[in-house]
Amino acid sequence: MAAKQEMKTLYHCVFNLNLHLVLVTKYRRRCIDAAILTRLHGIFVSLAERWGCEMLEFNGEPDHVHLLLSVNPKVAPSVLVNNFKTVSSRLIRKEFTAQVRRVYRKPVFWSRSYCIVSCGGAPLSVLKQYVKGQAGVESGDH
Repeated sequence: MAAKQEMKTLYHCVFNLNLHLVLVTKYRRRCIDAAILTRLHGIFVSLAERWGCEMLEFNGEPDHVHLLLSVNPKVAPSVLVNNFKTVSSRLIRKEFTAQVRRVYRKPVFWSRSYCIVSCGGAPLSVLKQYVKGQAGVESGDH
């Protein structure tokens, strides 16, 4: 039997929104070590709390990180990602100056691009079948 999804609430809505976010270093340079990864985790947990979100999982490799976030519907994903990248880049460049300068001459850390994917819940095929099976307007075919 499938596990029941945990729903969250705001004043006028019920939701369960999960996002998988992948952030890549500029030019995919391999500059993230264990110390930076640990610090990034702390930064992202703190930012998630400020945004009313929750960090469900975090990990990374020398050239990218993965975040699994539970977000609320008031959060615009692109604005959230921009804030996560801006704040983390600034703090990492400040706290690990010598290490980052060995890789980047300019004040950069993350690539402009990112990958964000909605996840969790029923598969799309199941949702399509559910919507298709709802009673429609009698006069039209959908």
